[in-house]
Amino acid sequence: MFNKILIANRGEIAVRIIRACKELGIKTVAIYSEADTDSLHVAYADEAICVGAAKSQFSYLNTPNILNAALISGAEAVHPGFGYFSENPLFAEACEACGLVFIGPKSTVMELMGDKAEAKRTAIKAGCPVIPGGDGLLENEEEALRLANEMGYPVRFKATAGGGGRGIRVVSNSSEVQNAYRVASAEAEAAFGNGALYIEKDIQNPRHIEVQILGDMHGNYVHLGERECSIQRRNQKLIEEAPSCAIDETTRESMGKAAIALAKEVGYYSAGTIEYLLDSDNNFYFMEMNTRIQVEHPVSEYVSGVDIVKEQLRVACGEKLSVTQDDINIRGHAIECRILAEDPSNNFAPSAGVIKNLVLPGGPGVRVDTHIYDGYEVPPYYDAMICKIIVYGKDREEAIIRMKRALSETNIDGIKTNIKYQYKILENPYFEKGDITTSFILDKMNND
Repeated sequence: MFNKILIANRGEIAVRIIRACKELGIKTVAIYSEADTDSLHVAYADEAICVGAAKSQFSYLNTPNILNAALISGAEAVHPGFGYFSENPLFAEACEACGLVFIGPKSTVMELMGDKAEAKRTAIKAGCPVIPGGDGLLENEEEALRLANEMGYPVRFKATAGGGGRGIRVVSNSSEVQNAYRVASAEAEAAFGNGALYIEKDIQNPRHIEVQILGDMHGNYVHLGERECSIQRRNQKLIEEAPSCAIDETTRESMGKAAIALAKEVGYYSAGTIEYLLDSDNNFYFMEMNTRIQVEHPVSEYVSGVDIVKEQLRVACGEKLSVTQDDINIRGHAIECRILAEDPSNNFAPSAGVIKNLVLPGGPGVRVDTHIYDGYEVPPYYDAMICKIIVYGKDREEAIIRMKRALSETNIDGIKTNIKYQYKILENPYFEKGDITTSFILDKMNND
């Protein structure tokens, strides 16, 4: 096992990784920006090194400073968390060139699966069902129009790089193609430095289902069941559950086998997630693979009993997975609410400021992953997520009741949050009965 690792991230995921390392006896090095001097991950780590100014490009995306921090501190490995460099093959290669272990898959695999068009071809080769669409990247607007007309509307343009819902546009008719193509490409270029797009049929009102997998360097694989991630606003997830109330055991097994087949096809190791769309007839289609730890990993940990971050660390230093598929028995139900520093009454505008009168929930079956505390100043430079509340119950009904209780116990003054908005979602009768799709927020929440 590693003696010391550097965590190339911030916030709650950095705290989460530090906690796993402490339990494994691994020393940790935190990096931080000038704006994050007082963040909890800095206090919890064994060492902390400032890597730059407040804005991410000068700190959390500053490759030379991060690698120098790792080398100066004597760290043997780098854990990227999620976001930032977590799916950047060039950063992984830079770590390897410096003699550092990148805690994630091989850079070549990351590059392959990060290119969504290539990932789709690979999925087909592995026998994983895919969304009908073009064979490769679109060359220009004319080709986009021709293929859209051939496939029939609606269709979807998607960026081949990146994620997070950017570089995606749905087209309902031929008159929308030109503008949608240009906007999606420009958005992808600005966000990922790559404006290339591909086209696929738009699955109407699907569920967003993903399967958590783990693989090691010895050819062992497991999946930890599925997560329901359909509650989204602007393609950003708000609430995740495990398992999905729409998936029966036969479909769960098929999804898991397809996910592992794809992982084997590319020789994947570490934690990863295969994302699917599920249509109204319970047909599932491969959408993409996330080659990193996911924000929503705690719900899978709750129902499977597997510590995913610890497995990542074990795999990265060459150990075998500590579990086999026969050891995995999905039990109970878990729900995660992402608590965001934003104002739902003001078009979800980001909210920065000093947190006051902080009260976080507790009690049976409640877990809180966060980096905030009373008096913490939420900076305006980073992602709006400040906290994740995760609950576990014997079934979905109990989990919903428990989450309502947990949200009602939570108090965060000094900034605006989406806590009340999350409670409204849980109270929605369609959510309560599991009648949800990726269009739930638009269709069932009255655009509140």
